[in-house]
Order: sequence, then structure tokens, then C-alpha cells
Amino acid sequence: MGSERLEMRKRQMQVHQEAAASVLQPPHRMGNTPTNASNACCFCWCCCCSCSCLTVRSEDETVQRSNFERRTDGTSNCEESPKPTLEDARSWTVSFEKLMKSAAGRGCFRLFLRTEFSEENMMFWLACEELKKETNKTVVEEKVRQIYEDFISILSPKEVSLDSRVRDVINRNMLEPTSHTFDDAQQQIYTLMQRDSYPRFINSSAYTDLVKSLEEPPPTKP
Repeated sequence: MGSERLEMRKRQMQVHQEAAASVLQPPHRMGNTPTNASNACCFCWCCCCSCSCLTVRSEDETVQRSNFERRTDGTSNCEESPKPTLEDARSWTVSFEKLMKSAAGRGCFRLFLRTEFSEENMMFWLACEELKKETNKTVVEEKVRQIYEDFISILSPKEVSLDSRVRDVINRNMLEPTSHTFDDAQQQIYTLMQRDSYPRFINSSAYTDLVKSLEEPPPTKP
């Protein structure tokens, strides 16, 4: 397993370099960068190095990233999401699709994923949904880079679990990033949550307690 992961990392870095050279190198400010700087820096957008330009980013990029992270972070727990009705909560047992179409369902499921240390799966799925709504090419490229750094890079603490085929697809797509760059990966993570985490959530005490709390009649006023 160790040698296989090392080999995968080498392939990733090779493709990252090609992708970064074509479209995703972070812009340098005018007047502050030597003419040969493009050859002096490795490909920082994929977090593959520790060179100084990792910490030298424009203010605009920092603001964009902050706004993006606030949007994709989404609901932090079930209490902060819209409160489900009893009918809504019961419908989650019908199918994973019904759960994911419910804002309250996604919030409660995400809280459960956090207890299983797999919250990044929902975070990645939500980030991909946000990406698919974007039409501005520049913003799309920035969001693609951020999603890659946050969820695809093997150096990220929030790396999601993807097989080598999907990673190869992503690396090819990174050469010409679009709002659908991560479609295959998003589908694989959706399927993983559906087959693995969803059944445990439906059978968990968290879900059972939620339904019971919705079934209880409101306290009567004296």
C-alpha cells in the first residue's frame, strides 16, 4: 500500500505540474516579480512544495478564499439548519436522495458524519454543488484550485477517498478547469456516503432521538 500511494503521489505531482503551467499558476503582482520568476517557483496551487510564494498571495485571492470557505462550510450542526418536520425526517429513511435534497437532512447528516470523522465528504459534495452554479470562468478556475487544495490533494487533512481512476480523471480535467471538473469525484463520494454512512445514520441514536423529539407534542401552557 505504501509503495502504491507513493507512486500515485508521483503521478499526481507530474500532472499537477502540467496543469499548473497551463492555467492555474497563482498570479504575481506587477513590478514585484523578476522576469524569470515563473521558472523559479514550483506549483504552489496544489500544495506540492514549501516555497515562499505559498505565503505571498494577493489580497483579492485571500478575500475570495475566505468567502468561498464560508459558503462551502455550510451548516455546522443540526440545530443551525432549518428544523425538519416529522414528515420530512421520516422521509429520509425512504432514500438517500430525499435526505440530500433536504437542507435540514443535510445538516443533521453532516453532524453525524462529524462524529465519524468523515465530515469532509459532505463538505466536498457541497463545494462541488457551489462550483456547478458558477459561470464566470475566472471564478471557476479559482474555485477549482481551492477545492483541489482542500479535498483532493494528498497533503490536505480533509482529503477525500477517491480511487486512482477518478484521480486520473481529475488530473486531466485540471488542464482545462470547468464547473464540472469534479463531477466524477462528486458522484463517487455521493455513492460512498449512500452505501456506507447513510445506513448507519438512519439506524443511529441521533436519528432516532430526532424523530422522537418531533413526535412529542409541544408542552401545554398552564
